[in-house]
Amino acid sequence: MQDSLPSTVDLTKPLAGAKTTLARTLSSVMDAGREILARSRRGVPAAANSAAALMALCRELIHHRGEASGLALAGEIISGYRALPAASRVDFFAGLVAEFDVNPAAITAAAENYRAEPDLESLWQLTRAVEAPRQKLFRRINMAPEGTRTLVALRGHLLPLLGANPSLRAIDSDLRHLFVSWFNKGFLELRRIDWSSPAMVLEKIIDYEAVHEINGWDDLRSRLREDRRCFAFFHPALANDPLVFVEIALTDALPTDLAPLLQLRRAPPPGKINTVVFYSISNCHPGLAGISFGNFLIKNVVEELRKEMPALKTFVTLSPVPGFRRWLLEADLEGLVDAALIPRVREPLGRVVEQPVYDALLKLCAHYLLRVKSRDAPLDPVARFHLGNGARLHRMHGGADLSAKGREQSAGIMVNYLYDLAKIEENHEAFFDQGKIAVSRTISRLLD
Repeated sequence: MQDSLPSTVDLTKPLAGAKTTLARTLSSVMDAGREILARSRRGVPAAANSAAALMALCRELIHHRGEASGLALAGEIISGYRALPAASRVDFFAGLVAEFDVNPAAITAAAENYRAEPDLESLWQLTRAVEAPRQKLFRRINMAPEGTRTLVALRGHLLPLLGANPSLRAIDSDLRHLFVSWFNKGFLELRRIDWSSPAMVLEKIIDYEAVHEINGWDDLRSRLREDRRCFAFFHPALANDPLVFVEIALTDALPTDLAPLLQLRRAPPPGKINTVVFYSISNCHPGLAGISFGNFLIKNVVEELRKEMPALKTFVTLSPVPGFRRWLLEADLEGLVDAALIPRVREPLGRVVEQPVYDALLKLCAHYLLRVKSRDAPLDPVARFHLGNGARLHRMHGGADLSAKGREQSAGIMVNYLYDLAKIEENHEAFFDQGKIAVSRTISRLLD
């Protein structure tokens, strides 16, 4: 294994060459489009340094018909949005809602027409009426270089504003609808990340790690050693920028503690490697929140690892319970544990915990994971993700993560979700069709 910083050489030369050719072609077309726009504007360049100016470009683009000048216009919108001050984004988003929304009268007329004559042409008219012109605008922006990346960033800026500006949810709905198609599993590329991967990719892995912080190059190199694996999904429009990645430990036993998995210097497993531990899954782009990749990622990685090491038998996570302690501080715990223990379990977790408090925390965590719901699914986001994938709630381990983050969010508890390959699909169907959680007897007994 290399001991120096990784090379920046990308080994996918044919693909890179094809992208370079396409980029040159687009650049040539856009240059021609800029000249056309400049002539039509009599040499006066468009300025998009305000929400109003950016809206003017959007109006021009949505009604534009020329291909070259349309690409140039989209490029101006992309540059303008990137330069737009954060304080002006709400005004721009409000303009997108006001000017590029559906026409209720057109929808009503098309619906009446379809009811009177339910043929294919009437259906097309109704479909066009219920699609907001924003979607056409976003599709045109997406045609230009960096269009997809800009729209993903735009949604990332939009989502935190929705609570205070609920009218902007229409934009989120349109972008999410488009992203589901654009980031379809068929467009995703699974890559193994190792120390020979391009430096820009490795830097992004360090930056994007959201579960267990990577503390520099030595820590990353440790996580990419022979007894570790890292896989990521990539999309052609976001070259060398992962969408989601998973970090994996190869071990000879079920993990019960996080610290051994993150040790920089460690001995190889004493026994035969037979267990795959998914210990960190990180989504990389806030603008793709709600666009599911992780379930495909885990299942694809399982197949890749089974091809590489047929002796692997157990596929399991070591996962945090990030919403547990917040729930613990806010919930009515009366009747769930001994009343005398309630103030004790709510105290900040120390490194030494008395047995009654330890047992009460595990019982409360089992209750939280199995019985505390948001609609029909577990409230905890990590539980919702793995159980929805078809995993089983298998084991819980108190004191498994005594980092500051682990104590603050999960009261030190970590969970094994078991991916039993013979029952994944059955568990998945039962979860969504019946709201049934696959759970081991060990954890069920905590609530008996």
